[in-house]
Amino acid sequence: MTFSVVARCAETGMFGLAISSSSPAVAARCSYARAGVGAVATQNVTDPSLGPLGLDLLEQGLSAVDAVAKLRQMGKFIEYRQVLAVDRNGLTAIHSGPNSLGIWTQAQAEDVASGGNMLANEGVPQAIINGFLSADGHIGDRLIAAMRAGIAQGGEAGPVHSAGLKIVDKVSWPVADLRCDWTEDCPIEAVASLWDLYRPQLDAYVQRALDPREAPSYGVPGDE
Repeated sequence: MTFSVVARCAETGMFGLAISSSSPAVAARCSYARAGVGAVATQNVTDPSLGPLGLDLLEQGLSAVDAVAKLRQMGKFIEYRQVLAVDRNGLTAIHSGPNSLGIWTQAQAEDVASGGNMLANEGVPQAIINGFLSADGHIGDRLIAAMRAGIAQGGEAGPVHSAGLKIVDKVSWPVADLRCDWTEDCPIEAVASLWDLYRPQLDAYVQRALDPREAPSYGVPGDE
C-alpha cells in the first residue's frame, strides 16, 4: 500500500525521505531520518519501531546493509515488513519480506533506495531511482522528482491518498517535515506545492531556532 524513497545528498550530507500510500497519514508511521546518521523507511504491514531502531543501529556505526540485517534478526513478524535504509556513506539496503502485499519490488543505487508494495507494476521503484538520479538541485527537489517519476510509472495499483517529505541536515530536528495526510487529489502534488512554499523559508526557520537575533523578519501581519 506504499512506495517510498530514502536518499543522501553526497554534496551536502543531508538525508531525506519521501513516501506515498493509499492509507491515511503514511508519513506519520513510516518515515524516519536523523542528521548525520541516515534515513529509514518502514512500510507494508508497518512496524513503526523499526524506524528508530534502524537509525540507532546506523548511529552506532553499522552500515545500512548490516543495520537492515540486524533488523531482520530483531524485528517481529519481519516477513510482513519492508524496510529501506541509507547510511552516512551513501550505502543502501532493503528488506522486503515474502509476505509483502500485492506486486512488491525494490531498486537501489549509491545514495538512494526505493521500494514499494501493492504496486501497479514492478517498474515503479526503478523509475523512482531514475527520477532521483536524473534530477538536480536540493535534495528536496530531487525527492519530489523521484516521487513524480514513480506516480508517472503507475504508482500504487489504486489511488494514493497521503504522502510526506522529510529532510534532515545539521540540527537535531527535521529541517523539513511536510505531509498531506489525506486527499482525494494527488497527495504527491500537494506535498510538492508545500515544498515550493517552504523551501525559500527553510533556512530562516533554522536560523530562528539557532539565534533569533540574526533571523530575518517573520513576514506576517504585525511583524515590524
